[in-house]
Amino acid sequence: MTKVVFYKKDGVFYGFHEIGHAGYGEFGTDVICSALSAMTMLIINTAETVWGIDVTYEIEDETADITVTIKEALPEYAASKEKQYAASGLIEGYYYQLMDMLEDYSDYLDVDAEEKEI
Repeated sequence: MTKVVFYKKDGVFYGFHEIGHAGYGEFGTDVICSALSAMTMLIINTAETVWGIDVTYEIEDETADITVTIKEALPEYAASKEKQYAASGLIEGYYYQLMDMLEDYSDYLDVDAEEKEI
């Protein structure tokens, strides 16, 4: 099972931690792991390349342990309101996408959100 915990500060999404292989399919063919990986890289690449926002991330392939933090998603770190809303909205959108996936894949995916200081 893959566990994804989203981090918020004062209700604003700024990061997440994913750990574990979903176990839906064989390694390399697991569509849930593939979807999570693709969405995670979309977030990282969009923030860094398109919006020029610094993203802190660690990816441990063997354990499927991934942590992504975008400080600029929080008002106190944002260079502009536009970038702050874009970054936090991107992460919040990922949260809601995974909540939708839970309807069909709750045996392979667990999603939570917690308030956490950065």
